[in-house]
Amino acid sequence: MSSGCKINYWLIKQEPKEYSWIDLVRDNGTCWSGVRNFQARTNMRWMKKGDPVLFYHSGREKAVVGMAIVSTGAYPDPTAGKDELWVAVDILPVRALTKPVSLAVIRTHPELQDVALIRQPRLSVMALSKQEFEVITRLGEEQL
Repeated sequence: MSSGCKINYWLIKQEPKEYSWIDLVRDNGTCWSGVRNFQARTNMRWMKKGDPVLFYHSGREKAVVGMAIVSTGAYPDPTAGKDELWVAVDILPVRALTKPVSLAVIRTHPELQDVALIRQPRLSVMALSKQEFEVITRLGEEQL
């Protein structure tokens, strides 16, 4: 990935009992902090203002439920200790998907077989290709 003008695409996961899509919409955005995984931190360091994000409910639901956008690049995580090098980004909600796109549906699409959600299910912040982002978004906009 490049930090230049190229748009990067992301998927972030959150247990809805902790912070849901509805919470993000109600708050009109949030500081995405508290991530304590080195690979996720590296991904967050690549995030920049304007990058599109898919919001995934983990836990029981296991589905992409909305689209957001990165509103600030990475900065020091305010929940980290003084000498810890964790980062945070701010995100804003864009819109809910017409219908959630479940992990089961994602697994059935050949274009999505390389998505980190399948390969690394515990990773909380992951990069997507433009095609993967568009396929998932299209699935979420299909008529019920």
